[in-house]
Amino acid sequence: MAKELVDAVGMRRVLTRISYEIIEKNKGLSDIVIVGIKTRGIYLAQRIAKRIDQLEGVSVPVGELDISLYRDDRHEMGTDLAQVNGSTLPVDINGKHVVLVDDVLFTGRTTRAAMEALIKLGRPRKISLAVLVDRGHRELPIRADFVGKNIPTSLKEQIRVSVAEVDGKDAIDIEDL
Repeated sequence: MAKELVDAVGMRRVLTRISYEIIEKNKGLSDIVIVGIKTRGIYLAQRIAKRIDQLEGVSVPVGELDISLYRDDRHEMGTDLAQVNGSTLPVDINGKHVVLVDDVLFTGRTTRAAMEALIKLGRPRKISLAVLVDRGHRELPIRADFVGKNIPTSLKEQIRVSVAEVDGKDAIDIEDL
């Protein structure tokens, strides 16, 4: 049974805080590109960019990154390479500061795959990571630069992020496996 940890209002606050942190750590937003990792990271990236525009009046480009080809566990997951949907970057990322956005940081393997996919598309000056939830249990030496919520979990628990665009609601839930 799932237990809701964060509701829609709380999620909006968390994304606003991440947006403020991105603004504060980057003097000037002209070289920023926000890239969401498919699937839910895309919608979170779009929301962060919209909030930055509301706060600063600066339109930050938002891209989408499909990491299916770069996952080291794609065979275990049964990923069919013929179904990869591709990535979309609205600007050249060479020399830019790319902020990767994902819903949950767990082992670090998704982030590793995302960095590999991103580097195949160009050479950013810097890559930062923004996550809605950091649940711990890293298998790779990866750390998020912008964290919405730290939610320590056991390996017998799962964090489920719901976004209205995909799931019909905004929420962060925890459930036993």
